[in-house]
Amino acid sequence: MVGTSEALFDFIAAELAKFVDQEGPDFQLPPGRQRELGFTFSFPVMQTSIASGNLIKWTKGFSIDDTVGQDVVAELTRAMERKGLDMRVSALVNDTVGTLAGGRYSNKDVVAAVILGTGTNAAYVERANAIPKLHGLLPKSGEMVINMEWGSFWSTDLPFTEYDYVLDAESLNPGEQMFEKIISGMYLGEIVRIVLCKMAEEASFFGDIIPPKLKSPFALRTPDLSAMHHDTSSDLKVVDTKLKNILEISNTSLEMRKVVVQLCNIVATRGARLAAAGILGILIKLGRDKIKDGEKQRTVIALDGGLYEHYTEYRKCLENTLKELLGEEVSESIVIEQSNDGSGIGAALLAASHSQFLEVNKS
Repeated sequence: MVGTSEALFDFIAAELAKFVDQEGPDFQLPPGRQRELGFTFSFPVMQTSIASGNLIKWTKGFSIDDTVGQDVVAELTRAMERKGLDMRVSALVNDTVGTLAGGRYSNKDVVAAVILGTGTNAAYVERANAIPKLHGLLPKSGEMVINMEWGSFWSTDLPFTEYDYVLDAESLNPGEQMFEKIISGMYLGEIVRIVLCKMAEEASFFGDIIPPKLKSPFALRTPDLSAMHHDTSSDLKVVDTKLKNILEISNTSLEMRKVVVQLCNIVATRGARLAAAGILGILIKLGRDKIKDGEKQRTVIALDGGLYEHYTEYRKCLENTLKELLGEEVSESIVIEQSNDGSGIGAALLAASHSQFLEVNKS
């Protein structure tokens, strides 16, 4: 994540080589047929064609300076050549766009896709004539997919606290991806750690001595936060175990553990409600936030990512908030569909639809 561009893409190519070696006889290609890839790349890219794009900046804790500004497909292609792999990238796909493509392939009512995992992003289908920056010929369909990169959304109306500013200052990309830093899986556990550290320093919450591990950035991960938040035992045993094993804090009282659960709830609830507000913004843009007279429209949002999939309280809060914002009648026409590895499936579909062998197959 912080090495060189060559090391990163060599690693990807090596994993690809391992994967191909494990394939059974059903997947062997005829002689002269090149394997084609859908390359899911979930970072901001200035896409120059279906199979090329220059990295604008890293997010989610990656920081490899010599890749910025480079064509990531060319980087991967060179790495595959170094490994002796006869493969070609036929589609470079952002993970949200992949999720949208995979969702739309199986359900025509899918209009948007959202990723809520380590990072976060969204994509939706827009009318081409509503895009001011789109120059030249409009697509025949009259529609265009918009990769929003909403993780970098920033507004003074966002409910930032002193703890968020501490997290941002200590991150690898200060001042960037501010929306992502308050709603996504990479950062929720860290926000809780920063708050607990402040409570220990200023209110002696864990006693006279500040637990040293509490000062270690990213010591508390979001899966740990989720486990504590979902602790239903009468003595909050899971919270006790997590505090002991991860932060080396023992002898906590039940009241202290209850405060920790409350803090987990506050941080997760804020993230989930803001994510729901983002989804509402897309629905408003598409005019899907109201019921039109005589229309029975169904709107599906494809949602992928470990945070949404595994953090039950976060997921329930997001869904309930969306219902609250839309009202009962409209929310009945809005469906959130979990799309497990939707981005990978969508990337494969897009690669297939842009295959250099399409004409060969038809004949």
